[in-house]
Amino acid sequence: MAILAGLCVPLGAWAVTEADNSKFAKFKKQYASWQQTEQSKEIVDVLAEDPRLVVLWAGYGFAKDYNKARGHHYTVTDLRNTLRTGAPKTKEDGPMPMACWSCKSPDVPRLIETQGEKEYFHGKWAKGGDQITNAIGCGNCHDNKIKLRLSVPFAERALKTAGLEWKTASKSDKQTMVCSQCHVEYYFTKPDVMVKFPWDNGTSVEQMEAYYDNIEFKDWTHKLSKAPMLKAQHPGFETSRNGPHGRNNVSCTDCHMPKVTNAEGRKFTDHNVGNPFDQFEFTCKRCHDQDKDTLEQVIAGYKKQVGDLKLQAEDQLVKAHFEAKAAWDAGATEGQMKDALTAIRHAQWRWDYAIASHGVHAHNPSEAMRVLGTSLERSAEARAMLARVLAMNGVMAEVQVPDISTKAKAQAVVGLDMDKLRADKAEFKKTVVPQWDADYPGKTD
Repeated sequence: MAILAGLCVPLGAWAVTEADNSKFAKFKKQYASWQQTEQSKEIVDVLAEDPRLVVLWAGYGFAKDYNKARGHHYTVTDLRNTLRTGAPKTKEDGPMPMACWSCKSPDVPRLIETQGEKEYFHGKWAKGGDQITNAIGCGNCHDNKIKLRLSVPFAERALKTAGLEWKTASKSDKQTMVCSQCHVEYYFTKPDVMVKFPWDNGTSVEQMEAYYDNIEFKDWTHKLSKAPMLKAQHPGFETSRNGPHGRNNVSCTDCHMPKVTNAEGRKFTDHNVGNPFDQFEFTCKRCHDQDKDTLEQVIAGYKKQVGDLKLQAEDQLVKAHFEAKAAWDAGATEGQMKDALTAIRHAQWRWDYAIASHGVHAHNPSEAMRVLGTSLERSAEARAMLARVLAMNGVMAEVQVPDISTKAKAQAVVGLDMDKLRADKAEFKKTVVPQWDADYPGKTD
């Protein structure tokens, strides 16, 4: 019997989430378009494109491996394959907790409903390996009768904190709320390691920063600078909500899952979540007078502006981390370093928040540039403080940044044994993953 704990819809509206996406194939047009998310096969190595990131995330899993997000079809596959999840051999092995599955599969609400939320979150990531095999799909956004819903209680709680109640929300708000179950900033609470959105003070970058500071939370301690760091996730909801589209009541689905007309003249919601310009007639053109080429040029201009500021912020942060390391090596005390490390923490949090939101250059470019500007300000403050600390400890020469011009060089600088990490992952994929698929309780032959 299902526990049905913490459900986000009235009890009785459906029983237990149907996690097998193929069971929704009767909704032919929607299901076929969802299957098209498999077409985004290209793997883009972000660390290879920008090796600075390896230094910025030194001591954290993202320094090992970080690829651009692909279509919903690949959520489980990519989580299994990433070096960040390690190579666990048993259900008790690390390094990541069960919470890492929470935005990846309709098996997650199924498990929460049948086990209860506390039991779902308990334990290491590998515990869910043979339970979570279906990629993001129908059950994450719809009940078994295809009615739109929130599927996880931690998102419902957070949205209430932000002033959004499901029962009273407009259709447009509900569409965005469903997407916000995953496309948000979140963290894992301690010691219970559950998912929480840090919105108690509000959803701006400064309000979330103050929240984290108040509870003295850190995602990790930076390997070089020893700063207590924050890792932004993908705050698409927060950045788009106060952008031009959000302020004009444009939902996520209006742009990324529009109603389209097929060859037979029938309308349906396209579930191949993608670039609005790919469906220009059904997305941008509904509101904008400009033609496609003109709008694409505008967005490209915003993207370049945000990208240029992003790289400036990264360069300053990289220098700050190495300068902090040099200060520690010279004998600096915790008291001398405290304020500089806080400034590094804030500067990197703001940089990460500004660029971790997929498509922020389109959703809210002015906010991205504002936040990146404050990141540069905090980096400058951190480096000024570090210059004084270095001088107090006898270091007068400029601190040199090692050669981090490639991903491999940067990973060597921060002490990663990439050969071992890759070999362990290959063995995991060869021996453990096939057993997970064989043991999945919903597997049918």
